[in-house]
Amino acid sequence: MELKWLLYVTLLALGTLAVQAHDMDDDNDGDDVVDIEDDLDDGTEEVEESKPETSTAPPAPKVTYRPPVPTGEVYFAESFDKGTLDGWILSRAKKDDTDDEIAKYDGKWEVQDMKDTKLPGDKGLVLVTRAKHHAISSKLSKPFVFDTKPLIIQYEVNFQNGIECGGAYVKLLSKTPELNLDQFHDKTPYTIMFGPDKCGEDYKLHFIFRHKNPKTGKYEEKHAKRPDADLKTYFTDKKTHLYTLVLNPDNSFEILVDQTVVNSGNLLNDMSPPVNPPREIEDPNDQKPEDWDERPKIPDPDAVKPDDWDEDAPAKIADENAVKPEGWLDHEPEYVADPDAEKPEDWDEDMDGEWEAPQIANPKCETAPGCGTWQRPMIDNPNYKGKWKPPMIDNVNYQGIWKPRKIPNPDFFEDFEPFKMTPFSAVGLELWSMTSDIFFDNFIICTERAVADDWASDGWGLKKAADGAAEKQPSAAEYKKTDAPQPDVMDEEKEEEKDKVDKEEEEEEEANEEKLGR
Repeated sequence: MELKWLLYVTLLALGTLAVQAHDMDDDNDGDDVVDIEDDLDDGTEEVEESKPETSTAPPAPKVTYRPPVPTGEVYFAESFDKGTLDGWILSRAKKDDTDDEIAKYDGKWEVQDMKDTKLPGDKGLVLVTRAKHHAISSKLSKPFVFDTKPLIIQYEVNFQNGIECGGAYVKLLSKTPELNLDQFHDKTPYTIMFGPDKCGEDYKLHFIFRHKNPKTGKYEEKHAKRPDADLKTYFTDKKTHLYTLVLNPDNSFEILVDQTVVNSGNLLNDMSPPVNPPREIEDPNDQKPEDWDERPKIPDPDAVKPDDWDEDAPAKIADENAVKPEGWLDHEPEYVADPDAEKPEDWDEDMDGEWEAPQIANPKCETAPGCGTWQRPMIDNPNYKGKWKPPMIDNVNYQGIWKPRKIPNPDFFEDFEPFKMTPFSAVGLELWSMTSDIFFDNFIICTERAVADDWASDGWGLKKAADGAAEKQPSAAEYKKTDAPQPDVMDEEKEEEKDKVDKEEEEEEEANEEKLGR
């Protein structure tokens, strides 16, 4: 019997332990469910956090800059991408005809990146200061001699702050024994001057060359005709523009901006003054004879004033047919004293005189045809003839407009090859500007058009491409409007993710209930 009770107690204890173990499993299962929910919540939060709160435009296509390299023979090439002024000489000269305060060429030059550049690493020469004389120059690899090959000069300019009054032209400095770049100034002899210049609303693109008179040996500036194109945009749009001068041995020339011809012509026909002087000139010693008659018409000496011509008749007379309008107020003045006016408190009659009210239009005249003394209106006098003059007749002694006789021009010459100019050995910038931060870049002097075009493509062309890519790139607001997921779409995605989590939670609870049932 005792053994039976001992067995019963043992079974009861084992049963109790089993129930407690099952309860502990249930508790652990509950903890697992909580952990899953927490993990899912964390995952949902991570998904939500991973989605961008705002849409930003993708970065603009990257244009990689590489310094241009000449693809053929050049006399000069400068991209400034080394970041220094090595090879350039700053002038220490002073202008002779200017006040000492501004006579020095002390304007500042620096090699810098362009403002708002789209090409990191692309540097240029910058005229930094305003209201200063600036002069800087550099020698060519060898002097340029005008013979059988063209001359091509090309460079870039960007008026980063616009331009008020100033130039951005270059001078090709003549090869002379006296050339001293350390003393480069406005009187330093040059062969060609080329480039943009502006003051006020006068927009210019210079092409000037100095021609040597073969008889006298003196030099005279010859200016190309003004372009027909409108140049204003090149000075005002704050973009980099490419200026090119092509001068050919047949005396033809072309001036291009951004590789588009804006002016062209011939040195013999399209320069002012002309290269070749006239064969004949007016005789400076010839004088007009005293009896020379230049009058094509003369008063008729035989004409007589008519007897009935009244020179004293007036041009205007009173209209005798006029009638005074009804309601005219003869005794009312047009203006009366302002009845509401008051003498100022600080009026001093000893100093200011007797005070009088200001005059105003008479209110009684507003509805009347007029006030004051009526007078007849004036009309043209039909009998007016004015002062009599004899009629004009042809002058039988008329000899025409006198001109001095022509004589052979003692200074006449004919130069059919003005292209063969004075050789030059340096390039310089000698400028005065009222605007700062003028950007120069990518100078090249060569003889082959393809070499200049390649240089332009690798320099100015990259700037143009980078600027074009930046202009076409949508802003963040535009991108968000057109391409980014809209808020309602993003909300739907979040809702689907939450539904998925809820379903997993329900499935987990059902599994736990099945365990408890077992």
